[in-house]
Amino acid sequence: MNKNKKKDVFVQGPILPEFIGNAIAKHQSKTNIGAHDIFLGQVRADEIEGKKVAAIEYTAYETMADQKFYDIREAAFAKFNITCMHIYHSLGMVKTGQICLFVFVSSPRRKEVFKAKEYIVEEIKAKVPVFGKEIFEDASHQWKVNT
Repeated sequence: MNKNKKKDVFVQGPILPEFIGNAIAKHQSKTNIGAHDIFLGQVRADEIEGKKVAAIEYTAYETMADQKFYDIREAAFAKFNITCMHIYHSLGMVKTGQICLFVFVSSPRRKEVFKAKEYIVEEIKAKVPVFGKEIFEDASHQWKVNT
């Protein structure tokens, strides 16, 4: 696998369970992998000041976000003994209960894959310019703050 190639990260709308299942199935032929770890970010139905979140609309400064995803990917390969990794993030509307972030990391060993996945998810949350507008059931909205 070419670790230096930029990958398409953004998916329009929710990341579907079938997409995730297919990604996992494609790795069965890679026999140098001994462990996978997956993070799935899901839109919560938070209640904020008496209003319930119905969806999040994601936008991004895509050119900058693509570069940040690439930098995180390269840093993860340099820092950890991982075989491959995939990051997918939604753009557009994602309803509560649907998946908006899919991070899939593979390595020969489980301990390395656990550490790498946590590092990647935290770096995404801290550094990538993706913005979420929480849409409430009454159609009002507010910008989400990553925590």
